[in-house]
Amino acid sequence: MIRLALAAALLLSLAACGRSRPRADLVFINGAEPESIDPHVVTDQVGMRIASALFEGLCRIDEAGKPQPGMAERWEVTPDRKTYTFHLRPNTVWSDGTPLGAQDFVYSWKRVLSPDFGADYASQLYVIKNARSHHEGTLRDFTQVGVVALDDRTLRVELENPTPYFIDLCAFTAFYPVPRHIIEKHGTAWIKPGTLVGNGAYTLQDWLLDDRISLHLNERYWDAANVGMKSIDILPISEPNTAINYFLTGQADLIMDKGMVPTSLTAKLKQEPYFHTGPFLGSYFTRFNVTRAPFDNPKIRLAFSLAIDRKRVTEKITQLGERNAYSLTPPGAGQNYQPPPGPEFDPEKARRLLAEAGYPGGKGFPRVEYLYFPKPVERNIAVELQAMWREHLGVSVDLAKQEWKIYLSSMKEKNYHLCRSSWVGDYNDPGTFLEMFLAGNGNNRTGWANAGYDGLIAAAAREADLNQRNTLFQQAEKLLVTDEAVLIPIYHYVGVQFFHASRLAGVQANMIDDHPFRCMRWKK
Repeated sequence: MIRLALAAALLLSLAACGRSRPRADLVFINGAEPESIDPHVVTDQVGMRIASALFEGLCRIDEAGKPQPGMAERWEVTPDRKTYTFHLRPNTVWSDGTPLGAQDFVYSWKRVLSPDFGADYASQLYVIKNARSHHEGTLRDFTQVGVVALDDRTLRVELENPTPYFIDLCAFTAFYPVPRHIIEKHGTAWIKPGTLVGNGAYTLQDWLLDDRISLHLNERYWDAANVGMKSIDILPISEPNTAINYFLTGQADLIMDKGMVPTSLTAKLKQEPYFHTGPFLGSYFTRFNVTRAPFDNPKIRLAFSLAIDRKRVTEKITQLGERNAYSLTPPGAGQNYQPPPGPEFDPEKARRLLAEAGYPGGKGFPRVEYLYFPKPVERNIAVELQAMWREHLGVSVDLAKQEWKIYLSSMKEKNYHLCRSSWVGDYNDPGTFLEMFLAGNGNNRTGWANAGYDGLIAAAAREADLNQRNTLFQQAEKLLVTDEAVLIPIYHYVGVQFFHASRLAGVQANMIDDHPFRCMRWKK
């Protein structure tokens, strides 16, 4: 057992937990304060974990990361694989007892697709017939969108094309229903404790900023009898040493954040029985703002990519066995998809491209900033990238640190030059990575728009032949990563979980790194 002499952190943890209130069945460290818990607004894993506990879609994810029946107990699919008819469970209700029916899904999906709502994940619904046209404002009549409530318990969904991962999407946050009667009454305040009404396994009991979010079992949840943890405290601790101290002193039961591994202790922690890892569909990369000079020039972007020796990051800093990345999509995404080879470490070519762009040896290159958020591993990676760009290109890159919510806002508003980024697949398909960089996609956040790229992704969506579909995705990824160099792949993630497997069940490494709280239980 590793003993950490972190007296200050221990005192802080004792104060934060508070001895006067009962300990929750499960105490989980979430890594940051969520930006939102509205399932149609959240874009980060921190918020999605909570939203997925409070709400549930037609399907739900099990502990193996696979979609299973949720609000819908069954469904039928037409032979052309384009029309789904979902049958909701009998007597489904919101957590306040209000009946929940098929019309709630129609309302909720209309909310996501509203051009004025601004859902970053609205494009996930583009697989539905006419959804894109409605979201882009060219089709105003929502009744022409392929979703209709046939009756209170039956929902019919018509797709643009056969979509092999549609059932996976039905378990994703953007597809969750939200309570119209609460939203229309309370407006944006509907997600506050005492007001929020959901349909998931848990209800929101408390939300104390920078302290905890408390969840309690939703007694009206259709599967409440099989939920193991009746109460959960979620702590927004972002400092790895403090988080590990909470865990080692028994004040927290679970950590599921790869950024919570103190780099100085990585080698020792990997030997402990409570340290668990497994590969999953996630990539760490650097994102460019292509609307801001000098990164409006693809030669300069490619030069920055070629100047990165990924081994210096994975072997020196992260040390968790991550695979060096030369593509955005990780190996294993989808059926037989092999991402095209991207830019490898080639400092000579990088310097040549920079010179061709007008900055030989980095002379005259303007000062730019690399944006990241405050975790030690993030700062260490930022410093290493900064050093490589200075060493191989002769350019100076300043480091800008922002708190999680501000960092997300800066990315969204494109208030940066280049920044730390990551993406975890929402479902097991290359599209979950590549569709992000479509023009107008709310998660693009680079300002890059390319009609050729959009055409390739659209063609892949229409393509029934798997091999041809993969070829179209490969062409698109080459355009994104190499030809236009909109981003710099750094490494592909491995998942990390801290928990005592001899006591805690229901946590299992899986390809989408999704671990529902409702699946967790203490062993007897």
